[in-house]
Amino acid sequence: MLTEMFREAKHTVVLTGAGMSTESGLPDFRSAIDGMWNDVDPLQFASRDAMQFERDLFVRFYKQRIQKLKEARPHRGYYQLAEWERTGEIGCILTQNVDGFHQLAGSRNVAEMHGTLCDVYCDDCGEKASNESYLDDEISCACGGFKRPGVVLFGEPLPLSAIHQAKMETKKADLFIVLGSSLQVSPANVFPMEAKRNGAKLVIVNQEATEYDSYADLVIKDRIGKVLDDLVKSNTH
Repeated sequence: MLTEMFREAKHTVVLTGAGMSTESGLPDFRSAIDGMWNDVDPLQFASRDAMQFERDLFVRFYKQRIQKLKEARPHRGYYQLAEWERTGEIGCILTQNVDGFHQLAGSRNVAEMHGTLCDVYCDDCGEKASNESYLDDEISCACGGFKRPGVVLFGEPLPLSAIHQAKMETKKADLFIVLGSSLQVSPANVFPMEAKRNGAKLVIVNQEATEYDSYADLVIKDRIGKVLDDLVKSNTH
């Protein structure tokens, strides 16, 4: 069924969530916290308040996340999505993930709705730097400001350009595929239903049930890598 939908679609949009990353061995947000964080809520270290008032813990928290990012690599599914974008079979990828794996695998039209861990920038002047600088404890900018990760922190607005891109792409979609998102976080969970209202077919691939399964044209509870592999095989026959 997915094969037919994919073949017939003129503009396919893909939304990826944590399940896409975890299949690369990259822990999701909460699982990324090792023993030192077991007695605290990690959310308190991913906020603007933490950046301003708990800076040492904030830096330690993000150094740990960046280190885990360096130890993981995109799985084959990422490269397949990039290939489908190159051949015009996928129009855009919307992602809730901050690992930059889509771009690393070759995808170009990617809306990073929660920012990225691949860059850091000065919270004062905005100058960008590599995330390597965080691992080397280079957290002070030449202007005197503080270098912070390029992710959206709790208490900050989402990047307008990425959200605008997501809205525009969703309007054009006639097939909307969700890969590895529980669809619990707004505004990412708005786009699948927006696409559905516009007449698009909705496919949800997630190992656990989501609140939107009953609206989907197809629900697949399996590993993303396997689903994409199967789609490659069926699409070449």
